[in-house]
Amino acid sequence: MLDQPPYRGRVLIIAGSDSGGGAGIQADIKAVTMLGGYAATAITAITVQNTLGVHGVHPLPLDLIEAQARAVLDDIGADAIKTGMLGSTAVVERVAAILDSSDAPAVIDPVMIAKGGAALLADDAVAAVRSLMIPRAALLTPNAPEAEALTGIAVADLDGQRRAGEALLAMGARAVLMKGGHVPGATVVDLLLTPTGETLLEGERFDTRNTHGTGCTLASACAAGLARGLPLEAAVAEAWAYVAEAIRRAPGLGGGHGPLDHGWPLRRDA
Repeated sequence: MLDQPPYRGRVLIIAGSDSGGGAGIQADIKAVTMLGGYAATAITAITVQNTLGVHGVHPLPLDLIEAQARAVLDDIGADAIKTGMLGSTAVVERVAAILDSSDAPAVIDPVMIAKGGAALLADDAVAAVRSLMIPRAALLTPNAPEAEALTGIAVADLDGQRRAGEALLAMGARAVLMKGGHVPGATVVDLLLTPTGETLLEGERFDTRNTHGTGCTLASACAAGLARGLPLEAAVAEAWAYVAEAIRRAPGLGGGHGPLDHGWPLRRDA
């Protein structure tokens, strides 16, 4: 058997499961796969969820969360790690230790509230995310409410996005993608900030209810690009374009906040 070149594109996803398939681990796996990566998972919680909301959350034991991650890292390995729903201070602390055991860049999505309004992070865990996850982030991907909770800075326009992003860089994140979906405006503006400058990504604001899982999908798409070896700006731009098209092509499932069309590249290529 011929030796194979090292595979690039392995993403370990540490996040919660969404039974409706639109967000969480399920969205993460779809996004990573569609962008040419290999997705492995460590599930932090099982949620009872559909487009109408989160109807139950069942956290998994800390040792089981860690065992899943260790099993992946010790055998398959990871070129990037993406974190999503962590839920509690104890989980944040355990995941921080897992990140310290790997040299893979971490994409941290500081998930706090589900699309339907359910809390996915305990109030007392916000400080743990601030002190433990932000300094470990190769890329932090907060939306406006999450950035406000982490920094205390109002994010109601581009200037607020910039000021909050700069504050998050000062807290230790190596790069911050300030998402603009919650910021009023005729267009959606996401702002990528690094210590050396900023990149503006601006596009159409879709009038749609089908935005469930956009944050999970974007963060995992960024992780897929980084895992494949793309430079940060290129990975974010690819992820941003992928998510915009996935929103545009959303299939309209369910009676609430519907999922994206994660598989749209398959139909385009066909």
